[in-house]
Amino acid sequence: MGGAKNPGGQQRLAVLVPCFNEALTVGSVVSCFRAALPDAEIYVFDNNSTDQTASIATAAGAIVRSEPRQGKGNVVRRMFADVEADVYILVDGDGTYDAEAAPSLVAKLNAEGLDFLNAARVEDGAGAYRLGHRFGNRVLTGVVQRIFGRQLDDMLSGYKVLSRRYVKSFPAMSFGFEIETELAVHALELRLPMAEVPTRYIERPEGSFSKLRTIRDGTRILMLIARLVKDERPLQFFGLLGVAAIMVALVLGFGVAVTFLETGLVPRLPTAVLSVGLVVVGVLSIFSGLILDTIARMRQELKRLFYLSADSR
Repeated sequence: MGGAKNPGGQQRLAVLVPCFNEALTVGSVVSCFRAALPDAEIYVFDNNSTDQTASIATAAGAIVRSEPRQGKGNVVRRMFADVEADVYILVDGDGTYDAEAAPSLVAKLNAEGLDFLNAARVEDGAGAYRLGHRFGNRVLTGVVQRIFGRQLDDMLSGYKVLSRRYVKSFPAMSFGFEIETELAVHALELRLPMAEVPTRYIERPEGSFSKLRTIRDGTRILMLIARLVKDERPLQFFGLLGVAAIMVALVLGFGVAVTFLETGLVPRLPTAVLSVGLVVVGVLSIFSGLILDTIARMRQELKRLFYLSADSR
């Protein structure tokens, strides 16, 4: 949990900055976080940048490492595996997040014994938050809130403070920007101590562009949410599919059933066969959901036990 310290008594802080072509901003990000958290180690993980991101980060005093597999999810997986600390500050390298808020975020994590602290974005400048990104975030966050819980209002924020226990028990299965959703759902699913704090969100400097593609990455996030619902809420997922199949079967088979009761004949045999098949599929889907729900609960228990067994120091 938050507040753990190493044997020497000094809490180890690590700022994790995933970067892809952020030469314009990475130097200031490293400098600002160095000023805000002078005792922290700052790690920049370069993800095949074609500009001077790595050399600028090194010159600014960061520990620079590389991850050859493209995608933010791959970078975060590598970061969590390689870096040892008590508290982790995960932040994008685009210079849009407020480094001055970091000490208060770390203090809140420690004081309240949190495992997951999300820095919700509050715009500081008209162009800080693109319209498509804002709309997509609201839609996707709303979907997650309805299914997994309402603790977060800005699920896709790239600024988070995490405990060691959280980091070392997080499975990190995503490849790209959908990693933000996976981070949030993992905390929600295990009902970990978590909170959200509003922080300033700054406009990108001129010449710097977001790597996030609203439609492409939004589709990937929706697909991840669907997979997580299937894996973590299988009764809801397969139950709804089963009920839908049975409802379609009833609509299609109603006329056939009425005709059969009146005449004893089945004039539309293909429709009757389809209706019966949909009922069978629907029933099987519901029972599959029940079985998979039992398995999902066992998986949740194992993840919870693994989280509890993770070294918090």
